[in-house]
Amino acid sequence: MATKTKALPIFLSFLIVLALIEVSHAGGIAIYWGQAGSETTLNVTCNSGLYKYVNLAFLNKFGSGRTPVLNLAGHCNPANGGCRVASSAIKNCQSKGIKVMLSIGGGIGQYSLASKADAKKVADYLYNNFLGGKSASRPLGSAVLDGIDFDIELGSTKHWDDLARYLAAYSKPGRKVYLSAAPQCPFPDRFLGTALSTGLFDYVWVQFYNNGPCQYSPGNTSKILASWNRWASMKWMKKLFLGLPAAKAAAGSGYYDRVNGYSTTIKSKV
Repeated sequence: MATKTKALPIFLSFLIVLALIEVSHAGGIAIYWGQAGSETTLNVTCNSGLYKYVNLAFLNKFGSGRTPVLNLAGHCNPANGGCRVASSAIKNCQSKGIKVMLSIGGGIGQYSLASKADAKKVADYLYNNFLGGKSASRPLGSAVLDGIDFDIELGSTKHWDDLARYLAAYSKPGRKVYLSAAPQCPFPDRFLGTALSTGLFDYVWVQFYNNGPCQYSPGNTSKILASWNRWASMKWMKKLFLGLPAAKAAAGSGYYDRVNGYSTTIKSKV
Protein backbone atom coordinates (compact mmCIF):
# COMPACT_ATOMS: atom_id res chain seq x y z
CA MET A 1 0.00 0.00 0.00
CA ALA A 2 1.03 3.62 -0.12
CA THR A 3 1.71 5.67 2.93
CA LYS A 4 -0.69 8.47 3.73
CA THR A 5 -0.16 12.08 2.73
CA LYS A 6 2.99 14.16 2.96
CA ALA A 7 1.63 15.53 6.25
CA LEU A 8 2.40 12.15 7.77
CA PRO A 9 6.14 12.61 8.43
CA ILE A 10 5.51 15.97 10.09
CA PHE A 11 2.98 14.41 12.45
CA LEU A 12 5.21 11.46 13.20
CA SER A 13 8.29 13.55 13.79
CA PHE A 14 6.66 14.93 16.91
CA LEU A 15 5.81 11.46 18.14
CA ILE A 16 9.33 9.97 17.87
CA VAL A 17 7.86 6.52 17.45
CA LEU A 18 7.76 3.77 14.87
CA ALA A 19 5.43 3.76 11.90
CA LEU A 20 4.54 0.16 11.15
CA ILE A 21 3.16 -0.08 7.66
CA GLU A 22 1.14 -3.08 6.59
CA VAL A 23 1.86 -3.82 2.95
CA SER A 24 0.76 -7.41 2.49
CA HIS A 25 -2.92 -6.69 3.25
CA ALA A 26 -5.10 -3.70 2.59
CA GLY A 27 -5.05 -0.88 5.09
CA GLY A 28 -3.43 -0.17 8.36
CA ILE A 29 -0.68 1.77 10.04
CA ALA A 30 0.28 0.92 13.60
CA ILE A 31 2.07 3.25 15.98
CA TYR A 32 3.75 3.05 19.37
CA TRP A 33 2.43 5.80 21.63
CA GLY A 34 3.84 6.72 25.04
CA GLN A 35 7.59 6.82 24.42
CA ALA A 36 8.11 10.60 24.57
CA GLY A 37 6.51 13.27 26.71
CA SER A 38 6.70 15.69 23.78
CA GLU A 39 4.45 13.61 21.53
CA THR A 40 0.86 14.60 20.96
CA THR A 41 -1.97 13.26 23.10
CA LEU A 42 -3.58 9.88 22.58
CA ASN A 43 -6.83 11.57 21.55
CA VAL A 44 -5.07 13.65 18.89
CA THR A 45 -3.23 10.54 17.67
CA CYS A 46 -6.44 8.60 17.16
CA ASN A 47 -8.45 11.56 15.85
CA SER A 48 -5.85 12.06 13.08
CA GLY A 49 -7.40 9.22 11.11
CA LEU A 50 -3.95 7.87 10.24
CA TYR A 51 -3.82 4.75 12.38
CA LYS A 52 -5.53 1.40 12.67
CA TYR A 53 -3.51 0.12 15.62
CA VAL A 54 -2.05 1.91 18.65
CA ASN A 55 0.41 0.21 21.00
CA LEU A 56 0.65 1.85 24.43
CA ALA A 57 4.33 1.67 25.36
CA PHE A 58 5.43 0.25 27.71
CA LEU A 59 4.78 -1.99 30.68
CA ASN A 60 8.53 -2.31 31.12
CA LYS A 61 8.86 -3.92 34.55
CA PHE A 62 7.26 -7.28 35.30
CA GLY A 63 7.90 -10.96 35.91
CA SER A 64 10.28 -12.88 38.18
CA GLY A 65 8.70 -11.47 41.32
CA ARG A 66 8.80 -7.82 40.23
CA THR A 67 5.92 -5.46 40.87
CA PRO A 68 4.65 -4.50 37.38
CA VAL A 69 5.30 -0.89 36.38
CA LEU A 70 3.72 1.05 33.52
CA ASN A 71 5.87 3.77 31.94
CA LEU A 72 4.20 6.16 29.49
CA ALA A 73 7.09 8.64 29.35
CA GLY A 74 5.64 11.40 31.50
CA HIS A 75 2.13 11.45 30.03
CA CYS A 76 0.81 10.34 33.41
CA ASN A 77 1.94 8.95 36.76
CA PRO A 78 0.66 5.39 37.27
CA ALA A 79 2.00 5.28 40.83
CA ASN A 80 -0.85 7.44 42.11
CA GLY A 81 -3.50 6.28 39.66
CA GLY A 82 -2.83 9.19 37.34
CA CYS A 83 -2.98 7.08 34.17
CA ARG A 84 -6.62 6.19 34.70
CA VAL A 85 -7.47 9.42 32.91
CA ALA A 86 -6.35 7.67 29.71
CA SER A 87 -9.45 5.48 29.84
CA SER A 88 -11.66 7.94 27.94
CA ALA A 89 -9.01 8.44 25.25
CA ILE A 90 -8.65 4.68 24.81
CA LYS A 91 -12.40 4.32 24.43
CA ASN A 92 -12.39 7.16 21.90
CA CYS A 93 -9.75 5.34 19.85
CA GLN A 94 -11.70 2.10 19.96
CA SER A 95 -14.91 3.88 18.93
CA LYS A 96 -13.13 4.77 15.69
CA GLY A 97 -12.30 1.11 15.01
CA ILE A 98 -8.72 1.40 16.23
CA LYS A 99 -7.31 -1.54 18.16
CA VAL A 100 -5.46 -0.41 21.27
CA MET A 101 -2.86 -2.80 22.66
CA LEU A 102 -0.61 -2.71 25.72
CA SER A 103 3.01 -3.21 24.70
CA ILE A 104 5.11 -5.10 27.22
CA GLY A 105 8.90 -4.97 27.27
CA GLY A 106 10.79 -2.39 25.25
CA GLY A 107 14.46 -1.53 24.92
CA ILE A 108 14.76 -0.15 28.47
CA GLY A 109 13.36 -1.87 31.55
CA GLN A 110 13.50 -4.84 33.86
CA TYR A 111 11.48 -7.85 32.79
CA SER A 112 11.76 -11.61 32.38
CA LEU A 113 9.77 -14.76 33.02
CA ALA A 114 11.29 -17.18 35.51
CA SER A 115 9.08 -20.18 34.82
CA LYS A 116 5.85 -21.41 33.26
CA ALA A 117 4.10 -20.60 36.53
CA ASP A 118 5.53 -17.09 36.39
CA ALA A 119 4.19 -16.69 32.84
CA LYS A 120 0.73 -17.67 34.13
CA LYS A 121 0.99 -15.12 36.93
CA VAL A 122 1.93 -12.36 34.48
CA ALA A 123 -0.88 -13.39 32.11
CA ASP A 124 -3.38 -13.23 34.96
CA TYR A 125 -2.11 -9.77 35.93
CA LEU A 126 -2.38 -8.48 32.36
CA TYR A 127 -5.86 -9.88 31.90
CA ASN A 128 -7.23 -8.54 35.18
CA ASN A 129 -5.59 -5.12 34.98
CA PHE A 130 -5.73 -4.26 31.26
CA LEU A 131 -8.03 -6.68 29.46
CA GLY A 132 -11.44 -8.16 30.28
CA GLY A 133 -10.78 -9.17 33.87
CA LYS A 134 -11.41 -7.34 37.11
CA SER A 135 -9.06 -5.57 39.48
CA ALA A 136 -9.43 -2.78 42.03
CA SER A 137 -6.31 -1.06 40.70
CA ARG A 138 -6.50 -1.04 36.90
CA PRO A 139 -3.68 1.36 35.82
CA LEU A 140 -5.63 2.62 32.77
CA GLY A 141 -9.01 2.71 34.43
CA SER A 142 -12.10 0.97 33.14
CA ALA A 143 -11.01 0.81 29.49
CA VAL A 144 -10.64 -2.74 28.18
CA LEU A 145 -7.69 -2.98 25.81
CA ASP A 146 -7.84 -5.18 22.73
CA GLY A 147 -4.73 -7.20 23.44
CA ILE A 148 -1.07 -7.42 24.31
CA ASP A 149 1.95 -6.54 22.18
CA PHE A 150 5.24 -8.35 22.81
CA ASP A 151 8.25 -6.05 22.32
CA ILE A 152 10.77 -8.27 24.05
CA GLU A 153 14.36 -7.10 23.69
CA LEU A 154 15.96 -7.78 27.09
CA GLY A 155 16.40 -10.44 29.75
CA SER A 156 15.71 -14.13 29.35
CA THR A 157 14.54 -15.75 26.12
CA LYS A 158 12.40 -18.31 27.97
CA HIS A 159 8.65 -18.74 28.55
CA TRP A 160 7.33 -16.09 26.15
CA ASP A 161 5.51 -18.89 24.31
CA ASP A 162 3.88 -19.86 27.62
CA LEU A 163 2.75 -16.28 28.17
CA ALA A 164 1.24 -16.16 24.67
CA ARG A 165 -0.69 -19.39 25.27
CA TYR A 166 -2.04 -18.23 28.62
CA LEU A 167 -3.14 -14.87 27.19
CA ALA A 168 -4.74 -16.44 24.12
CA ALA A 169 -6.70 -18.77 26.38
CA TYR A 170 -8.56 -15.75 27.77
CA SER A 171 -10.24 -15.19 24.40
CA LYS A 172 -13.95 -15.87 24.44
CA PRO A 173 -16.83 -15.38 21.98
CA GLY A 174 -17.28 -11.66 21.47
CA ARG A 175 -14.07 -10.74 23.29
CA LYS A 176 -10.91 -11.92 21.59
CA VAL A 177 -7.53 -11.20 23.16
CA TYR A 178 -5.36 -10.08 20.24
CA LEU A 179 -1.62 -10.71 20.30
CA SER A 180 1.03 -8.81 18.39
CA ALA A 181 4.81 -8.85 18.39
CA ALA A 182 7.71 -6.65 17.32
CA PRO A 183 10.64 -8.99 16.63
CA GLN A 184 14.00 -7.87 15.28
CA CYS A 185 14.50 -8.64 11.58
CA PRO A 186 17.24 -11.32 11.96
CA PHE A 187 15.31 -14.58 11.62
CA PRO A 188 14.37 -16.25 13.88
CA ASP A 189 14.12 -13.58 16.56
CA ARG A 190 16.24 -14.55 19.56
CA PHE A 191 13.59 -13.69 22.13
CA LEU A 192 10.29 -14.31 20.32
CA GLY A 193 11.09 -17.05 17.81
CA THR A 194 9.53 -19.84 19.88
CA ALA A 195 6.52 -17.73 20.83
CA LEU A 196 5.80 -16.72 17.23
CA SER A 197 5.92 -20.35 16.08
CA THR A 198 2.85 -21.06 18.22
CA GLY A 199 0.80 -19.33 15.51
CA LEU A 200 -1.11 -17.32 18.12
CA PHE A 201 0.01 -13.85 17.02
CA ASP A 202 -2.45 -11.85 14.95
CA TYR A 203 -0.03 -9.09 13.92
CA VAL A 204 3.75 -9.12 13.55
CA TRP A 205 5.55 -5.82 12.92
CA VAL A 206 9.17 -6.71 12.24
CA GLN A 207 11.79 -4.12 13.21
CA PHE A 208 13.75 -3.56 9.99
CA TYR A 209 16.27 -1.17 11.54
CA ASN A 210 19.34 -1.22 13.79
CA ASN A 211 20.21 -4.60 12.27
CA GLY A 212 22.78 -4.36 9.48
CA PRO A 213 22.18 -7.79 7.87
CA CYS A 214 18.47 -7.20 7.23
CA GLN A 215 17.67 -3.48 7.32
CA TYR A 216 17.32 -0.91 4.60
CA SER A 217 20.49 0.90 3.60
CA PRO A 218 20.62 3.83 1.14
CA GLY A 219 20.48 2.60 -2.43
CA ASN A 220 20.25 -1.05 -1.42
CA THR A 221 16.94 -2.79 -0.80
CA SER A 222 18.19 -6.35 -1.30
CA LYS A 223 18.75 -7.09 2.39
CA ILE A 224 15.38 -5.83 3.59
CA LEU A 225 13.57 -7.60 0.72
CA ALA A 226 15.32 -10.90 1.46
CA SER A 227 14.45 -10.61 5.14
CA TRP A 228 10.84 -9.66 4.40
CA ASN A 229 10.41 -12.70 2.17
CA ARG A 230 11.91 -14.93 4.85
CA TRP A 231 9.39 -13.71 7.41
CA ALA A 232 6.51 -13.82 4.94
CA SER A 233 7.20 -17.46 4.08
CA MET A 234 6.39 -18.68 7.59
CA LYS A 235 3.19 -20.72 7.66
CA TRP A 236 2.17 -19.33 11.05
CA MET A 237 2.24 -15.74 9.80
CA LYS A 238 -1.20 -14.10 9.80
CA LYS A 239 -0.50 -10.42 9.13
CA LEU A 240 3.01 -9.15 8.53
CA PHE A 241 3.90 -5.47 8.81
CA LEU A 242 6.93 -3.53 7.65
CA GLY A 243 8.38 -1.85 10.74
CA LEU A 244 10.44 1.26 9.98
CA PRO A 245 11.46 4.34 12.00
CA ALA A 246 9.07 7.25 11.62
CA ALA A 247 11.93 9.71 12.04
CA LYS A 248 15.72 9.57 12.10
CA ALA A 249 15.69 10.20 15.84
CA ALA A 250 13.65 7.04 16.40
CA ALA A 251 16.48 4.64 15.50
CA GLY A 252 20.22 4.59 15.03
CA SER A 253 20.10 3.19 11.50
CA GLY A 254 17.76 1.80 8.86
CA TYR A 255 15.75 5.00 8.36
CA TYR A 256 13.96 4.90 5.00
CA ASP A 257 13.11 8.44 3.95
CA ARG A 258 11.05 7.42 0.91
CA VAL A 259 8.35 6.00 3.20
CA ASN A 260 7.61 9.55 4.29
CA GLY A 261 6.39 10.73 0.92
CA TYR A 262 6.22 7.94 -1.61
CA SER A 263 4.64 4.56 -2.24
CA THR A 264 6.13 1.52 -0.57
CA THR A 265 5.11 -1.86 -1.89
CA ILE A 266 6.72 -5.17 -1.01
CA LYS A 267 5.14 -8.23 -2.54
CA SER A 268 4.99 -11.46 -0.60
CA LYS A 269 3.05 -14.68 -0.29
CA VAL A 270 1.16 -13.45 2.76
